[in-house]
Amino acid sequence: MTLDKSLKVNAGAVKDRNVLTRAERLAQRVAQGTWTEESTVLGMAKTRVKKLAMKKKKKVKAAEEETKKK
Repeated sequence: MTLDKSLKVNAGAVKDRNVLTRAERLAQRVAQGTWTEESTVLGMAKTRVKKLAMKKKKKVKAAEEETKKK
């Protein structure tokens, strides 16, 4: 059975997820060391994915080259 073309998602239309899946949350808690064998996966709090905004690096190399020339 084929998928109708109106139901297909374009690559540009895919958005970032804002909540982790249960398996991802479990893996995150294991990595942090907050998971115990007695803990239950049911009722785990949903955690938001924090998006980090990368700052643009200043042109340090250009400044270093100018000081070397002097």
